Amino acid sequence: MAKKNLGEMSFLDHLEELRWLLVRSTVAIIIMACVTYTISDYLFDVIIFGPTRASFFTYHFFCELSHQLGFAESICITEMPFIIQNTEMEGQVNVFVWMCILAGFILSFPYILWEIWKFISPALYEKEKKNARVFIFSSSLLFFLGVLFGYYVVIPMSVNFVATFTVSDVVLNQFTLESYIGMVKTSILASGLFFELPIIIYFLTKLGLVTPEFLRKYWKYAVVIILIVAAIVTPPDVVSQTIVAIPMLIIYEVSILISKIVVLNKKKENV
Repeated sequence: MAKKNLGEMSFLDHLEELRWLLVRSTVAIIIMACVTYTISDYLFDVIIFGPTRASFFTYHFFCELSHQLGFAESICITEMPFIIQNTEMEGQVNVFVWMCILAGFILSFPYILWEIWKFISPALYEKEKKNARVFIFSSSLLFFLGVLFGYYVVIPMSVNFVATFTVSDVVLNQFTLESYIGMVKTSILASGLFFELPIIIYFLTKLGLVTPEFLRKYWKYAVVIILIVAAIVTPPDVVSQTIVAIPMLIIYEVSILISKIVVLNKKKENV
């Protein structure tokens, strides 16, 4: 990347552009949040609270997988021994508003990327500016894949683990609404943003802040961290941990490959 036309805009001009970026993005999120409000019953009953039911798709899939791998009924789920309760006066209202906003953010993510691209494009070469569609499409695709991964893998595994773990039969699991929604938000957003790692590595490599050698050097540490995360959010069995860890390891390897490609292209341009 190269700075272009920076002299035409002062620092305050850049702040003004950033302000309008945030304003337009916020408006887009609010509009999409209003759209999700119209389907709020489906959003909460089917989507958000879907993983709390034993009939959820992921649990059936893992049960069938356990049969295929010869684990019999070891990871089959027939019931969810817990309830979700609201303990705050305005708890359900707050959850309703913030989950609509979260859904609005997810749906408006491609537009937010477009706004970000317009903000950073003056600092790019002309040929790089032509990659706007590729950037928005690939970034949006990775984010949505991450959201789906968080929803269909991370959340069910987390719910299954906390629902079945108990220190004593005397203790009953009664989770608060805020704790469950917090887990849902964290799992979805963290997974979506983690899947953006290849895009982040691309720009960091373009800026010279990251190299393939650096990523490969700390590969073993990344593997350990990923395995620890997989162990935390899944039940204590190898199959579940592997299902969570493999996609995350693939994303990291793809990031290394992208960094290599960027470095090779830089060398070709300098020849």
